[in-house]
Amino acid sequence: MPTPRVIMRSLIHLKARTMTVTKQLVRVGHSPDPDDAFMFYALAKGQIDCGPYEFHHELVDIETLNRRAFKAELELTAVSIHAYAFLHEKYVLCTCGASMGDGYGPMVVTRGAMDVNQLRTRTIAVPGKLTSAYLALRLCLGTDFACVEVPFDRIIPAVLEGEYRGQAIEAGLIIHEGQLTYANENLKLVVDLGQWWKQRTGLPLPLGANAVRKDLGADAIRDIQQLLLQSIEFGLAHRDEALRYALQFGRDLDARQADRFVGMYVNDWTLDFGPRGRKAVSEFLAQGHAAGVLPELVVPEFVK
Repeated sequence: MPTPRVIMRSLIHLKARTMTVTKQLVRVGHSPDPDDAFMFYALAKGQIDCGPYEFHHELVDIETLNRRAFKAELELTAVSIHAYAFLHEKYVLCTCGASMGDGYGPMVVTRGAMDVNQLRTRTIAVPGKLTSAYLALRLCLGTDFACVEVPFDRIIPAVLEGEYRGQAIEAGLIIHEGQLTYANENLKLVVDLGQWWKQRTGLPLPLGANAVRKDLGADAIRDIQQLLLQSIEFGLAHRDEALRYALQFGRDLDARQADRFVGMYVNDWTLDFGPRGRKAVSEFLAQGHAAGVLPELVVPEFVK
């Protein structure tokens, strides 16, 4: 017959096995593209210790994330810098996780040769009116323009077919891997908005960032940002395995192209905006306001 001591020890072990540790849920939203997948690889695959936090990942296109952020559904979410101008009361920008186009960025492509001036009178497929690509094109053209919102991965087919759901399409504003694959379809480049912006300002074009919901409190915000930074650092330190994971999200990209694309958008800017990156965000938002696209002048707020 077990002694009282043995019984007590067994009860302690049983309690330890059955005790449930409640972790704070962090719902994460990011785009299903190689650079975001690379950034979040370590978090998605349990490669780092998340301590008291449990991350659940939702992969949806950036315009959907922008619009969901108005309802503050996700604790941590990728957002366009353009959209952030409307979300700054709900979210604070992480200092890491940026997507910056340093002399390159979203592009406008057409079936036949065209110049930038002609775009003002053409109907352009865009990946969403809250994307930074859309704001950059508004600034580049200096005016509003006719556009049709099309899922980012349907823009190149829409340009090739000349229509989307019965609406005529004469040009396409492409983001993500389309920047590397459009030439495969014999499409013509009209303008690279990252190049245009750098010539105009001398700064990189701030496209996307990760943002944390303000109501989580300062401690949780700092913890979540630190875990995001660790995930980015892990991917950069274990590049081959992170690239293998990211490649599954690279529509029409081979391994070499995926490596190039990730290098374009996961780099030193992604580890930290730095003073120049923060200046780029401020300038982009200021020019958006001056052009009448943004209703108020927003000073970006970063995690302290």
